Amino acid sequence: MSSTPSSWEALEQYLRAQGLAGSGTIHIAVLSGGQSNPTFKITTDRGSYVLRKQPQGYLLPGAHAIDREHRVMQALQNTAVRVPKMLAYCEDSTMLGTPFYLMEFLDGRVLVDQALPGMMPSERNSIYREMNRVIAALHGVDYRAVGLASYGKSGNYVGRQIARWSRQTRESTLPVGDAMHRLMEWLPENLPERDETTLVHGDYRLDNLVFHPSEPRVIGVLDWELSTLGHPLADFSYQCMSWHIPPALWRGIGGLDLAALGIPSEAEYVQMYANATGRQVAEHWNFYIAYNLFRMAAILHGIAQRAADGNAASANALETGAKAGPLAELGWQCALNGRMLLAN
Repeated sequence: MSSTPSSWEALEQYLRAQGLAGSGTIHIAVLSGGQSNPTFKITTDRGSYVLRKQPQGYLLPGAHAIDREHRVMQALQNTAVRVPKMLAYCEDSTMLGTPFYLMEFLDGRVLVDQALPGMMPSERNSIYREMNRVIAALHGVDYRAVGLASYGKSGNYVGRQIARWSRQTRESTLPVGDAMHRLMEWLPENLPERDETTLVHGDYRLDNLVFHPSEPRVIGVLDWELSTLGHPLADFSYQCMSWHIPPALWRGIGGLDLAALGIPSEAEYVQMYANATGRQVAEHWNFYIAYNLFRMAAILHGIAQRAADGNAASANALETGAKAGPLAELGWQCALNGRMLLAN
């Protein structure tokens, strides 16, 4: 085993008892950790698996709820949304210090750079069309039929999110820019009247998808930590922030020659989703983009606050937090645009 605590011996016994390992050597390697839920790859003589657990130490109420991750992926097993197969959930925190779950390991590609370097334009186009297809399918899942009626609150998702992140921002001891103050005033006054509730991922983006090793096909959607019941357009527009954020600021494709790359324009991408779901997307699009840029700016401002307080786990927390202001400025520019805002 590699760089793992002594408690993994108890896990070995658990794996064998579950029929997930025989008498052969069990290898354990870290896949991710830090501020998210620590994730490990486990290789046995009977297959490869992923273990995901809560981090050690004090946790904020509701944070790192791996039981919710397990629940939503279990519920989606027989739907049009591909997720890893759930293999076991263990509430016993004495084994690894926290509860954990086991799922199948998906042998595929995780793509990080949204410009998809090294691909042909037709390949990039197929990847983006597949991302669009999957999120449209997610928002079409009958969450009641799959047992998720109690997975979150129904209605006013965006209003509740605005109130939550505004409250956190106002409680910060760090300076808050004018754009952020304006957004906190403008967003509640301009909530679209049409409300809807679906299952939402909460963090749907390229690097939370596993693609087939050689085909432009999603074989699994990962990282459901922020999933809940919410507004589908808030979820969809979260991904579409990328068209407005330049790569130099953060992970985005704003300002790139999308036509040359083969990546759909934002207008094309939005129309794909509208055609697939039948939803009226364009009417309040500027609001939803402004909302998501505000939400992301508030999250990054919180990271900066933790860094200032000496509580941030990431070494680049200050650098990350510094992006809050520019994102809020982008959001306010969207809010000022009263017509449909779609990047070409």
